[in-house]
Amino acid sequence: MACPLCGHVLPKDAGSCDRCDWVRAPNADTAEGKASDLVAVMLSVIPGLGHVYKGYRLLGLLFVTGAFGAILLGALAATATAGFGLALIPIYWFAVMFHVYGIEDRVAPTEKDEGEEY
Repeated sequence: MACPLCGHVLPKDAGSCDRCDWVRAPNADTAEGKASDLVAVMLSVIPGLGHVYKGYRLLGLLFVTGAFGAILLGALAATATAGFGLALIPIYWFAVMFHVYGIEDRVAPTEKDEGEEY
């Protein structure tokens, strides 16, 4: 890594430069790899999109196909229950939203990732 002030070549995990007064800022946050739970819940209006946003692509695809299954099951149950079976559809949507809110992000950077520091 090069020193940001003088350009002197430093070791990768250097905390300061021995040729100038540059010192690495403590507790630097990276801009990459932070998925917002609120954004994921709002994206889950389309079931599975919030899961894709958080890094769960396969699970997001399963929830999208599950939405079609929930609609078909709700329509089938609605014919037998005078329309009350349609309540299964919003229950599925809320379950997807609660699930995406509760899972951990898979897009988090590793410990060695330098990313953008500010």
